[in-house]
Amino acid sequence: MLTLRGRAALAAGSTARWASRVTGRGAGAMIGGLVAMTLDRSILRQLGQDRRSVVVTGTNGKSTTTRMTAAALATIGSVASNSEGANMDAGLVAALAGAREATLAALEVDEMHVPHVSDAVNPAVIVLLNLSRDQLDRVGEINHIERTLRGGLARHRDAVIVANCDDVLMTSAAYDSPNVVWVAAGGSWSGDSVSCPRSGEIIERNGRDWHSTGSDFKRPSPQWWYDDTHIYGPDGLALPMTLALPGAVNRGNATQAVAAAVALGADPAAAVAAVSGVDEVAGRYRTVQIGSHTARILLAKNPAGWQEALSMVDKHGAGVVIAVNGQVPDGEDLSWLWDVRFEHFDDTVVVAAGERGTDLAVRLGYAGVEHSLVHDTVAAIDSCPPGHVEVIANYTAFLQLNRRIP
Repeated sequence: MLTLRGRAALAAGSTARWASRVTGRGAGAMIGGLVAMTLDRSILRQLGQDRRSVVVTGTNGKSTTTRMTAAALATIGSVASNSEGANMDAGLVAALAGAREATLAALEVDEMHVPHVSDAVNPAVIVLLNLSRDQLDRVGEINHIERTLRGGLARHRDAVIVANCDDVLMTSAAYDSPNVVWVAAGGSWSGDSVSCPRSGEIIERNGRDWHSTGSDFKRPSPQWWYDDTHIYGPDGLALPMTLALPGAVNRGNATQAVAAAVALGADPAAAVAAVSGVDEVAGRYRTVQIGSHTARILLAKNPAGWQEALSMVDKHGAGVVIAVNGQVPDGEDLSWLWDVRFEHFDDTVVVAAGERGTDLAVRLGYAGVEHSLVHDTVAAIDSCPPGHVEVIANYTAFLQLNRRIP
């Protein structure tokens, strides 16, 4: 039940959102949420109460997993979700205010905001995907984020924690919680977890298993996992799973989304069918016609995300365009480019693009990748031979491209 002040705050936020739209300044979701929060600091708590919520967090895959979770939850009830990826407080307020009657919520939350957001909405389920370096000049040291998450989870011991046991840092964050559902969701990037976040000792790996050399901290046995054709769960559950989205990483995302929905009472088969139908997430993965080319657009924001995106690329098409900006939302420090393995391009036409295309071109040169440099991303696509082009872009380069194409 909203207070009188809360209703007034939402009304003011709705007016601000309308004004933003009619003046062409934007969709207005963020300004509407900001206005409402300014007038009533408890508005997020008021909007979150009386709903069963799932909070999804991690460095990579938040938007995709949240979209899949919302689809799976929709099999059991109405769902509020910040489907456009506005994952801080104002975006959450806007999403919840826009679906006041929904009894369920699937909320993507920035990893640094999870503790206080969880305190406000008291989620029934918290999904922990992965932790790695991201936006070096904003996020900072990831072991600090892990400790912050761990402390936040300690205040919500009734919540079900759906945690990726293949990720050392997220396993550490969830390890002390009493109600954990362990999911083998994958984790090909291990460059940020070479040492134990609890003891500082070396993490030793043997295939998918890992353990700390200085303590009994080790990879838990998963209750959910997947392979190339099926998803597996408790009590011998095995269901075929064919996704519309590409890559092993999205099979891991889907497995955590299904586990979260099942924790709230969804039928596993219905949940798998729902996540399998997700074919686009806020413009990611879609294929569009641009001039004489078809182009599939992938988003990547940090070394771990770039490795996953590069593994999905069709290297036998007309070309690959890699677009990199260095604006504040991207992180202005692009030193992470040197941690990404670009060396696996052989006979592929590669074009460096974006505002920081020159930085990328230098990295590609040191990787021995033949390439050209065309800063404008659409012009870079046009420079490729006719046919299908794969486009990988970081955050603002991705947004700029999507504004220019249908």
